[in-house]
Amino acid sequence: MLTILSFIFFTGLVAIISYYKTKGENLSSLKGYFLAGRSLPWYVIAGSLFLTNISAEQLAGLNANAFRNGANVMAWEATSALTLIVLAFIFLPRFLKSGISTIPQFLEIRYGKKMRTVASAIFIYAIVIGFLPFVLYAGAITLGKLFDISGVLGISDYATTWVMVIAIGVVGGIYAVFGGLKAVAISDTINGIGLLIAALFVPIIALYQLGSGDFSNGFNILLVEAPERMQALGLTEDANIPWHGLISGVLIINLFYWCTNQAIVQRALAAKTLAEGQKGVLAAAALKILGVVMLVLPGIIAWHMYQRGMISIPMKEVGGMVVNSDMSYPVLVRAVLPTWLTGFFGAVLFGAVLSSFNSGVNSLSTLISLDIYKQLIKPAATEIETVRIGKLFGIATIVICIGIAPFISTAESLYTLMRTIMAVINVPIFAVLLMGVISKRAPALAGYVGLVTGMVFFFVSKFILNGDFGLFQVHWLNLVGMNLVLMLAVMTAIRYWKPMDKPYIQVATNEVEVNEWKHAKLASWILIFAFITLYTVFSPLGLTSETGSWLKVALTISGSMLLLYFVYNSIKKVLANKSTADPIKTKSINAAS
Repeated sequence: MLTILSFIFFTGLVAIISYYKTKGENLSSLKGYFLAGRSLPWYVIAGSLFLTNISAEQLAGLNANAFRNGANVMAWEATSALTLIVLAFIFLPRFLKSGISTIPQFLEIRYGKKMRTVASAIFIYAIVIGFLPFVLYAGAITLGKLFDISGVLGISDYATTWVMVIAIGVVGGIYAVFGGLKAVAISDTINGIGLLIAALFVPIIALYQLGSGDFSNGFNILLVEAPERMQALGLTEDANIPWHGLISGVLIINLFYWCTNQAIVQRALAAKTLAEGQKGVLAAAALKILGVVMLVLPGIIAWHMYQRGMISIPMKEVGGMVVNSDMSYPVLVRAVLPTWLTGFFGAVLFGAVLSSFNSGVNSLSTLISLDIYKQLIKPAATEIETVRIGKLFGIATIVICIGIAPFISTAESLYTLMRTIMAVINVPIFAVLLMGVISKRAPALAGYVGLVTGMVFFFVSKFILNGDFGLFQVHWLNLVGMNLVLMLAVMTAIRYWKPMDKPYIQVATNEVEVNEWKHAKLASWILIFAFITLYTVFSPLGLTSETGSWLKVALTISGSMLLLYFVYNSIKKVLANKSTADPIKTKSINAAS
């Protein structure tokens, strides 16, 4: 009863605060409904980015991956910090300078109207097929197990999944469809604070229990009994994320996710100013580094507790009976948290699920309303009519995703399946956008050919050939890197074959102040230092090997930072000299900045 009461109290509190914070908003206007009136401060952007990303599909899916494969899977989290730096300095200034509401709108400015329609269709596919159903399913199995819904209602786990999927879909739909982006962002911030506190309790208490009442002993067990599971770098042949896959795959996928994914970037597009946007984005990057403790460490602890018989994880049939690792996190949470904290955790996790789901629905409504309905079907539609269409399609999307979500249970790995499906479209979209930024004369033809080439290559190489090219086998993450290189090569060839008559020059709309945050560079260097430290400590140079030492860790970190700083300054000098030597290009470089 205490669990249920604490759940209801916190969930209700978030709803009430969100209502009072948004009740005076004009939700009938396009900017008011889809972009929160371009009024979000940095802390709301940071909280919303954090919670939109860290939901049940992250908590359950990534911890399940860690349960199977160890700390190596933290690459998905840690590299996010680096890609958010790229968003802050390269993409966000350009987005805000153009005053866009959607990423396809930016592609229209750069490549033409047809590209906007094509990109919108791809984003809609990604949200409906590759994102929202996974959010619903992961939320359903995590919350269902946390509150033992099958035991309370006397129904099967599969029936429980359906019940929870419907409940999350309906409640999430109310926020997303009727509250607009600001209601979503405010509830995200409150739930984000709660989730950060509650989720950090899980590994702390679990290590205490693993160590038989001694936290340090629990952590020592992780390092001594199976040190290979604490290694972050994929140095072994069977690593889930090999070291080369981190560079050629994970980093590229995260560049799409954090820099061009409408559901994510929409929060930053609603910033008051560029400085506020950069502060929010870089604060979210810091939370992603901290997120490793929430999203990877519990999975490793659950593996040790399972091996010792301290927790029992159910089985599932995927080519034979295997441990259902997707259940490892909710089982761990239920086993280690006290009753009152379980209810609070369930409430903030419910909020996290709603956050991701709401964000997807709101972004999809934005795309359909502004990029499809307003552009193609009825250009003369009023703002009220356009918003109404967005709400109707939002409701339809919710119904479709509720119908799809429960069938994900047949997948062997929830998180890997989601990333693989998204990889079909995310790298092509990112490559086209990147080409539009780095080349001022790349024509629309380069974008269209690049998109088709990228999607066909990845689909064939991954889903038909399964990475087998006859003479050699390629890891699916390396296919991502190969795809990016192939696309850029094809688009570059077209750029020189049929360049635009006049170079593209970005025009400022002055909708948002675009002065850079004065501490942005310092914050970025601190984030890079934290990233290098994390990987060095949990490598053979550090805690995961008998030959490691703190001296080796310190020397590696110092050398890496000095090398990066040298490369950074060298690039700055080359660009400065190039600008001075070629006044024609100076204008182009300034426009790019």
